[in-house]
Amino acid sequence: MYHEWENSEVHLAINELDRTVPADQIQEHNETRSTMIPSLVEEGIEVRETIAPEFSEFLTADALRFVAKISRQFSRQRELLLRRRAERQIEIDHGKLPSFLSETKHIRNSSWAIASVPSELHDRRVEITGPAGDTKMVINALNSGANVYMADFEDAQSPTWENTLRGQLNLRNVIRGTIQYISPDGKNYQLNKKVAVLMMRPRGWHLHEKHVYVDGIPISASLFDFGIFFYHNTFDLLRKGTQPYFYLPKIENHFEARLWNDVFTFSENELGNARGTIKATVLIETILAAFEMDEILYELREHSAGLNCGRWDYIFSFIKKFHKYRSFVLSDRSSITMDKGFLASYVKLLIQTCHKRGAHAMGGMAAQIPVKNNDGANTMAFHKVRADKEREVHEGHDGTWVAHPGMVSVAKEVFDERMEGSNQVHIQRENVVISANDLLAVPEGPVTEQGLRTNIDVGIQYLEAWLRGAGAVPLYNLMEDAATAEISRAQVWQWIHHNISTVEGKHITVESVRQTIREELENIRTMVGDLRFREGRFELAATLFDRIVTQEEFVEFLTLPAYEYL
Repeated sequence: MYHEWENSEVHLAINELDRTVPADQIQEHNETRSTMIPSLVEEGIEVRETIAPEFSEFLTADALRFVAKISRQFSRQRELLLRRRAERQIEIDHGKLPSFLSETKHIRNSSWAIASVPSELHDRRVEITGPAGDTKMVINALNSGANVYMADFEDAQSPTWENTLRGQLNLRNVIRGTIQYISPDGKNYQLNKKVAVLMMRPRGWHLHEKHVYVDGIPISASLFDFGIFFYHNTFDLLRKGTQPYFYLPKIENHFEARLWNDVFTFSENELGNARGTIKATVLIETILAAFEMDEILYELREHSAGLNCGRWDYIFSFIKKFHKYRSFVLSDRSSITMDKGFLASYVKLLIQTCHKRGAHAMGGMAAQIPVKNNDGANTMAFHKVRADKEREVHEGHDGTWVAHPGMVSVAKEVFDERMEGSNQVHIQRENVVISANDLLAVPEGPVTEQGLRTNIDVGIQYLEAWLRGAGAVPLYNLMEDAATAEISRAQVWQWIHHNISTVEGKHITVESVRQTIREELENIRTMVGDLRFREGRFELAATLFDRIVTQEEFVEFLTLPAYEYL
């Protein structure tokens, strides 16, 4: 039997629950509170930041009441689940490694399928992602020829107040067909007649929106992002013959999927929508979720649109969850490929699980981007994307992700050549047998001096850009986002704390890493120039990176401490 909330292992007495937000973030700071919606303060809803006039038309009193209603209904469950995450980490640290759940074996072994999805989601062979707050990138992605565009409020977007609200405004204008961008040189960007199907990714359960408080507590970023979008756009979407579609990030277990399902059902009821109006694809980007894929689909079966291999966060999650174990130390990031060890097993199991339940199994992100003024590097980038997509379609994926409009054509070409029909859901992969040990298999590979320097260099540069409000950052011909930066800093922490030496014989210690940070920071200064260095936030980024990789405790998410500096 499935546990209910009150009887489940996540149940804790509410008066024993530590708030997930530091106390200093809950202090009053009325000097920044907007005076545009003063009536809401008496209702316990506060926007503690100025609302620019262009955003006030959708950040309305009624919209905020809607998200506050969702928050009051579900914040307790969210807090309990976050506490359960911390408890599960302690269990792992003390030797209780993940395995398939005995109490849900009947779900895995019984015959059932998700509800049917709308026809426009039958063919998702190429999906492109990008930050919702960048108007030009939104238009280019929708016009790129991809089947689906995922507008990202999470890893590809730095969650500044401006970016968060701009993203909501952009999507509202996309749905209304009025989005437009005029570049500084006068070029006009508008939507084509045919554009990609829109999906939206809210932030993960662990994040809060520090600018909006409900009953004195910062609101869940997930509920804020979802609620504002759903409230304003659902009826317009339905009038256009489409529906509200979402990607759900960083879920760790089926209880967290159940919470999303409850949020969806509650919200549909509030607006008078039919049950199942919302469809959502879950990113399997945590190692714990890989052991509960059947259960996650089952929880969301009326609202499910499949699962996705969120490869970069998945690698990060593998390091994070097993950070106490020397036996789980990974080699250079560049050597951890999808055809090896725990990654290869997870791909096979995800495809088998999805197709057994009539769900799409989406492939992961190709981080390569086109390279200007270097034909050799550009050819290599396209070759890597093609090889990655050939592997995915051969395994049985129904579609894939790319990070740049320039890579849509090569990904689509591969799936057009090798996938008959709109998808491969009919390929059941019944011969696949994946054990718990397979999902925990560590691939062999080297730890090198260059790998260490790359992690430090990329980590600092990405964090500096994120602190300035950029979440999707092209570095060394790859599109970096928060997930790839998480791998970089997590590996450095892992190598320090397990006394790893590089193949060149360099012992990785706090002292040697700090020396390398100083050297790489100077290299960055030389590369970007003194003016850009002074005007940027490189020193702060390096300080944060140093603190996170050298302190004794593993920081759960890089973006949590960094968020306080936005």
